[in-house]
Amino acid sequence: MAYAPDWFARYPAIRRRVEVAFWVGVLALQAAFNTLVAWVDLPRVAAWQPVVWEVSSALAAGLLIPAIVVFERGVPLRWETLRTALPLHLVASVVFCVLHVAGMVLLRQAAYALVGARYGFGDWPLQLAYEYLKDVRSYALIVAALMSYRFLMLRLTGEAKLLDAPEPAPGGADAAPLPAPRPARFLVRKLRREFLVAASDIEWVQAQGNYVGLHVNGHDYLLRSTFTEFLQQLDPERFVRVHRSHAVNLDHVAEIEPLDSGDARLTMRDGSTVPCSRRHRDAIGQRGRVSPGSAAAAR
Repeated sequence: MAYAPDWFARYPAIRRRVEVAFWVGVLALQAAFNTLVAWVDLPRVAAWQPVVWEVSSALAAGLLIPAIVVFERGVPLRWETLRTALPLHLVASVVFCVLHVAGMVLLRQAAYALVGARYGFGDWPLQLAYEYLKDVRSYALIVAALMSYRFLMLRLTGEAKLLDAPEPAPGGADAAPLPAPRPARFLVRKLRREFLVAASDIEWVQAQGNYVGLHVNGHDYLLRSTFTEFLQQLDPERFVRVHRSHAVNLDHVAEIEPLDSGDARLTMRDGSTVPCSRRHRDAIGQRGRVSPGSAAAAR
């Protein structure tokens, strides 16, 4: 099996910090550049004012980026969904502009008040239209960056798909349709290479927007599917849903740790942990009694 380079194998542990640092760096550079331009274009304005303008704008935009990430994940821009997704993103860009302007105005008013001055935004309808012309471009660039980042991650982590179903037998059109067989293996593409992952090797799965993350031998692969549809293709005697966004292979569960809240924490054989909600604890206990692999792991 082909694995990602060592540096990338360690990346998931620091992924969130890298993503936050990226956006902080981008917004900081943009604010610094715009401040320098304002100093040149407006030499008679007090030097602190452009700093306040740009820093407030960057802070307000930065606070909205997590919301854009969640929205873009739920409404991805793909060719097959473009007709429905694009209008929703246009509406989202308007909402982004309104919230961005409201946030930066509040920050500017607070900063001006600290030095005994008063900040005036001007004619709101006219200024909002002007700001939208800038914010719609910023929104588009943020979404483009998110899509590019996801594409890169798919190339590096690997994207899984179901193997093609076998061709129907000749003359079998009139025969009663058989239930779709559960896939025994998945085809994974990563770093321009392809290899197979056995369904029994999947330790746990997690819903990730329009994808399902397959956790296999310490590596994560994404499969384009809804969480519910994917679980229907797995062996119900082996895989059990333990959370609204997680399911585990009972053969790979090492320990079930009850929590004071009534939920539980599952420790897998590889040392990773998976949340188990209260409503699923009884189900996993009943399934676990018929799973010899899980029982052996628990002992």
